[in-house]
Amino acid sequence: MYRIAVIGGDGTGPEVISEGIKVIKASCARHNKKVEFINYDIGGDRYLKTGEILPDSVLEELRKADAIYLGAIGHPDVKPGILEKGILLKIRFELDQYINLRPVKLFEGVETPIKDKGPDDIDFVVIRENTGGIYTGHGGVTRENTAYEIASQTMIYDRFTVDRCLKYAFELKRKRNKLNKKYEEKPIHLIHKRNVLTYCGDLWYRAFEEMGEKSYKEIKREYAHIDAANMWFVKNPEWFDVIVTENLFGDIITDLGAMIQGGMGVSAGGNINPDGVSMFEPIGGSAPKYKGQNVINPIAAILAGSMMMDFLGETEIANEIENGVKEVVKQMKSMNAGKMGMSTTEVGDRVAKFCS
Repeated sequence: MYRIAVIGGDGTGPEVISEGIKVIKASCARHNKKVEFINYDIGGDRYLKTGEILPDSVLEELRKADAIYLGAIGHPDVKPGILEKGILLKIRFELDQYINLRPVKLFEGVETPIKDKGPDDIDFVVIRENTGGIYTGHGGVTRENTAYEIASQTMIYDRFTVDRCLKYAFELKRKRNKLNKKYEEKPIHLIHKRNVLTYCGDLWYRAFEEMGEKSYKEIKREYAHIDAANMWFVKNPEWFDVIVTENLFGDIITDLGAMIQGGMGVSAGGNINPDGVSMFEPIGGSAPKYKGQNVINPIAAILAGSMMMDFLGETEIANEIENGVKEVVKQMKSMNAGKMGMSTTEVGDRVAKFCS
């Protein structure tokens, strides 16, 4: 029995997560696996009614789950940053979800804005360090609201945090190399800006080179500056397989990665603690203007469910769900909300039918 904590969240989050749950239940039933979904009322509506964001009592219950399945966080009536810090970042930091795992995979039938590129060209994964760097909030403001205001926010990394992220990346690269010859031919890429961010950049680069030379000699290694990597994502996405980078840069390049794989509607991610509770989510945001219209694309949420089942060790179920998505996206007119040629629930029904 898998116990999955569900946070539907805001906007269209509950709608897309419902379709993901539908698909997971169908595949689990087919494979005689039991799964229980426990819903938590966390998000903007609760905050506006009660002033609560993420109570410690709920956080303690999340620690006991096998995984967390998240819809979306972001409410138009709540100031930006309150829910994101109070829910998303709090869960990541408190549960030590130090890896953000973002597959960038173009499926057949999904349109990419990059000319003459297809599924064979866009198939890589970004590993973003998820609990360190500039997002930890070191800094502050003085002389606020004056002409002399000073604001600072500092990128901070220690060797332990860097090493454990790099190790996860190298291990994933080793695993992918064994799966497919085309992956083996490509290097693992470290992305940073070490020509300017000389302290943190040098730490990441030295740790990357030392770990590769000591424990992963069979894996090809390359380094790229963040600005150049953004260019090559568009020009030559086929160069990449496994990419590892720090928190801020990972946040930026994964959104670019989402667009070249067909948009936010097909982009899923995982906040991973390899030895603890991990959280899986679609990347597209809460999209409040589409709430309740049954037109939002649930594919990313369904793929997040596939990632979650793979993390739980149910690789057969994970592959089945992804194969179902591959078939259904061929039947969709677009990945954009309201233009799919079918409703949110119909997309979920079709993938669930494939998995039944």
